[in-house]
Amino acid sequence: MTVIVRDFRAGDAEGFARIRHLALPFMLSTPEAITYDAAHMHPDAHFQPLVAEEDGELIGTAQVGIVHDSAQPGQGYVNVYVHPDRPGRGAGSLLVKTAEERLTALNAKTLFSWVLDAPANRAFAEKRGYHASRSAHFLRLDLANGPLPPLVEPPAGVELRSAADFADNPRPLFDLDAEASGDEPSDVDYEFTNYEAWLEETWRHPLLSHELTSIAVVDGRPAAFSAARTDGGTRYGTVMTGTAQAYRGRGLAKLAKNDSLHRARTAGFTEAFTGNDSGNGPMLAINKWFGYEICATEVRHVRELG
Repeated sequence: MTVIVRDFRAGDAEGFARIRHLALPFMLSTPEAITYDAAHMHPDAHFQPLVAEEDGELIGTAQVGIVHDSAQPGQGYVNVYVHPDRPGRGAGSLLVKTAEERLTALNAKTLFSWVLDAPANRAFAEKRGYHASRSAHFLRLDLANGPLPPLVEPPAGVELRSAADFADNPRPLFDLDAEASGDEPSDVDYEFTNYEAWLEETWRHPLLSHELTSIAVVDGRPAAFSAARTDGGTRYGTVMTGTAQAYRGRGLAKLAKNDSLHRARTAGFTEAFTGNDSGNGPMLAINKWFGYEICATEVRHVRELG
């Protein structure tokens, strides 16, 4: 049995997505999305998925790239997921080694890697020089059977709309996303300024549902939103919920998220997923109010290259 690591090819999309789903079932992943990401990431990201192959079978995957949208240069990332039924074959080690060589050649000095919070996964990372940093939770809500808070009439001056209503000009949604994301907990300080990249990587992404993404509009201005992705089947995910600073404290993010969840249930989705930094108490409280339950935790690990 021989394991090799090579660049992702279009024909690998189904196997890549399957491994990601088996290893990380709390995140939406489809072949279409994998192929789109590989083709549409910003050139400065040097994004290159890798696959580990054993005698023609894909048994591992890695997302590898440079954090280009930060004022701090020299930051890279490598996220490795191996088929849970194919451990101990060296695929993870070979993927990490190949990724580190490529990122070093791109002058990366600091590497970030998300690792599932399990003893074997954390030991794997620590053995390779990575130390634990912040953590984040995956949360799940049973949309088919669990109760949702009732829909309420928006306050005076507030209108609930979908992202589809902004199809002709999504720029106001970019501005809102940039402002709301600015104070998200993170190890990396991102510069959210590239509208064209946002259009390519977020607005046009095949998983994004414009119809299920809900916007709270105040006096004509988008003030809060809950962005939704779907897998084309029965799984729905909230990838970002936030509010512009001038409108915080009015319950608008909760209003938008509730609207989106009800839209998703009506459309036939049966499972809802989301993720939160473990230190983001306000958003964790909102998701608990909706009935989400923590189903897994990832720990971000960091390695400083000599």
